[in-house]
Amino acid sequence: MPTAHNGNVALQYALAGDGETIVCCGAAGLGAWQWSYLTTPLAREHEVLVWDYRGTGGSDAPGGDYTVDDLVGDLDAVCGEHGARSIHLVGAGLGGQVAIEYARRSGRVETLALFGTPISESDIDRDALDRLRAPRDDSEALRASLRAGLSDGTIDAYPDEIDRIVGWRREDDAGATGWNGQIAAMLDASLEDLYEVTTPALVFQGVEDAIVAPDTGERLAGELPRGEYRAVESGHLVHVEEPQAVADELLAWLDSQRE
Repeated sequence: MPTAHNGNVALQYALAGDGETIVCCGAAGLGAWQWSYLTTPLAREHEVLVWDYRGTGGSDAPGGDYTVDDLVGDLDAVCGEHGARSIHLVGAGLGGQVAIEYARRSGRVETLALFGTPISESDIDRDALDRLRAPRDDSEALRASLRAGLSDGTIDAYPDEIDRIVGWRREDDAGATGWNGQIAAMLDASLEDLYEVTTPALVFQGVEDAIVAPDTGERLAGELPRGEYRAVESGHLVHVEEPQAVADELLAWLDSQRE
């Protein structure tokens, strides 16, 4: 698997498909599995790059709290190692915060797609965020914790897929060091002066999001100069729960940006 380095931190990433590059920045604590459903439709037309945050998967797990600045530096190292001069950046939760800050600082970013992205800590239900976390060796706890990230309807309707996700979480989710570091970054982040981020942005928000207040997406889109808002019938993990609807909207929107 390809590896980039930010200082002494090694960062693994994976690639699928061909075409313009979409780079995916995940929700805090969750492994690369979270992109499994969305990668397939996106990779039919694009190259999709999924990377493991520090503390997750095959990347190094330095101790202590992480910051959005740390993760922005990690993302820049991954993009530099990959070599793409321009990218479409997709971010979920913490990943949306990282994506916005990277777009502010880097000339690589052509577009942003943001899922359940908080503007500041006041948008986050800390109890619900904590409920999404569970020990990787406890399948029942992992299954129960998904109710913080997905809507009850989806969990009840697709028990086999939930079992599959539990298996993925056992293998891919962050350990205690990664969870602690990434959650610290998410809670400490505050997206200020959003008028400076002039990158075209498509903002998705689950209407049943228990972790990030459901009105946040519309407010975020309104504060971004070129933001557009899309409500999705889902919980917090829009990209897991409604991947085809998200892919259809995103691909059509990317085509419109080229025009």
